[in-house]
Amino acid sequence: MATMREDMLLLQRLNAGSYDSFKLLYDQWVARLYQFVLKIVKSESTAQDIVQDTFVKVWENHETINPEHSFKSYLFTIAYHRIADEFRKQLRNPLMPDYITFTSSMVSYNEAEQNLSLEEFIRQLEKAKTKLSPRQRQVFEMSKEQNLSHSEIEKLMGISNQAVRNLLTAAMKTIRQELEPFAPLLILYCQL
Repeated sequence: MATMREDMLLLQRLNAGSYDSFKLLYDQWVARLYQFVLKIVKSESTAQDIVQDTFVKVWENHETINPEHSFKSYLFTIAYHRIADEFRKQLRNPLMPDYITFTSSMVSYNEAEQNLSLEEFIRQLEKAKTKLSPRQRQVFEMSKEQNLSHSEIEKLMGISNQAVRNLLTAAMKTIRQELEPFAPLLILYCQL
């Protein structure tokens, strides 16, 4: 796993049009992104299409990517929007009303739609992060968005490993409370 500094350098090179940097970022993220998308869409071919479209979008926008922001957040936000587009496309399928009628006895469609709104999840996650202390937010983002280890965070912030754990535990407690309706998506987001 690349460090935050290595990611920043790769993103700076990507901004300048380096295909080699794009390839390194692709190799670093493609498997995790695919697993995440597959868990949501439940279709290998759809997941492959979404992942491919996501990386095409990254390449198309390579000049505008901010190297100082989390590449994971950028990448997964694009994927979230593609997944949402896919869900909307499926909802327009002529067979979907029959499927919704069939499943309505198992779960309320409105509840399922609300719980799987990826765009809303992203908005609520950003809102939840504002409820964290500055240090909790920094540790949360370094751990869950930049994929830094506890020891890397410890070195970058100049705090003990126990302090990193305590800050992350407190941050996760707040984030879980704020995003309770989105628990499945939060679990997937935090596992990657």
